[in-house]
Amino acid sequence: MNEATNRFLARFVRIEPGETRAVLTAFLLLFCVLGGYFAVRPVRETVGTILGEAVTSDTWIWTAVFAVLIVPVYGWLVARVSRAVLMPAIYGVVALALAFTGVMMRIEPTNMVVGRVFYVGISVINLLLVSVFWSFLLELFVSEQTRRLFGFIAAGGTAGALVGPFITDRIVKLIGVSGVLFFGAALFVVAIFCQRALMAELRRRAAPPDPAVAASAAPRGSRGVGGNPFAGVLLVFRSPYLIGIALFVIMISTVNTILYFDQLRFVKEMFATPEERTQMFARIDFIVQSLTVVSQLFITGRIAQKLGVTALLTFIPLLVVVGFLVLASSGAFLVLASVMVMRRWGEYAFIRPGREMLWSRCDTETKYKAKNFIDVPVYRFSDAVVAQLQDGLKGAGMSPTQGALLGAGAAALWAVNGWWLGRRHDLEKDQTRT
Repeated sequence: MNEATNRFLARFVRIEPGETRAVLTAFLLLFCVLGGYFAVRPVRETVGTILGEAVTSDTWIWTAVFAVLIVPVYGWLVARVSRAVLMPAIYGVVALALAFTGVMMRIEPTNMVVGRVFYVGISVINLLLVSVFWSFLLELFVSEQTRRLFGFIAAGGTAGALVGPFITDRIVKLIGVSGVLFFGAALFVVAIFCQRALMAELRRRAAPPDPAVAASAAPRGSRGVGGNPFAGVLLVFRSPYLIGIALFVIMISTVNTILYFDQLRFVKEMFATPEERTQMFARIDFIVQSLTVVSQLFITGRIAQKLGVTALLTFIPLLVVVGFLVLASSGAFLVLASVMVMRRWGEYAFIRPGREMLWSRCDTETKYKAKNFIDVPVYRFSDAVVAQLQDGLKGAGMSPTQGALLGAGAAALWAVNGWWLGRRHDLEKDQTRT
């Protein structure tokens, strides 16, 4: 990379010599992954409005079931398949699935079987995609690098998540919902090439300096992690630290689910056609990602270095508590949308990078297997359980005000859990330095 590129990047992040190529490739990879996902995400939300709250809530049960089933499959693949083959293959499968769904929706736009399969599939795979990406980066960068670089790299994903819904908003009325899916598939094809470039960088760094030794050594990433495909579950239940991370994810899911179904209800009432609803969801995504990309470029890394992971994990839950209390006294769509935007902005800009930093102290097997168990089935099972509980409470007469107060309580527990995890991580980091 030339000197001008390094000087430009220095405005946003402190990159040491030899890191530039890997950082920029990781930035572009996450841009394509989240750009592709967020381009099609408004389509998922539109399908949810068509299905209705009750059916969507039941669909979340199937999402949780498949999220649980994918764990042993993914664990088996990680244990036995080279990451150089597995990770690009995952992006290729997603690209093919989106293209196939686009074809089916073009043939029969109102086929709700296709819609439900798409809703479940994209809800399961999106968590796996992000988790796989960060698992790999935790293998590529050491703990000190994660604190300097992860905020900037995460901004690549946010930029993609900004561009994706922006383009969807502009093209959905021209090419229809199916055309949006083809666009998302194209971005995942680009992600394949980015991932291969990062794998080459990982092998280069791991190669022994002695050519004779390098010729006989198996490069990092050329083999599976090994071990039991169910090891991720066992690792979590044996570690209070990992249980704490799992509880943190459950609290995120709880807060999000409470807000999500109110959002579906409002949008369904306010907008008549699928294209209009898709545009509305795309615009909400655009606002969230606009706030997030600025935060990640200029704020996240500085907070992580100066205040530690604890700050990243706690102040957004505290803001959400206040937002729920305001919502309890108002109940207006504008207030709900504001709290939704604040929660999602905070999660992408601060919570997600901070949560990924918690894994930097773990070994490779834990980073891949335990992390994916928490990020996918724990998250989606929590979604399903909270959705069913919310349905039951509404059926028993819970008012919107009471629902908002319930959300405030969940956000308060989320803040306490984040403080405990952040303090433990920061304390162990300080002990390592001494």
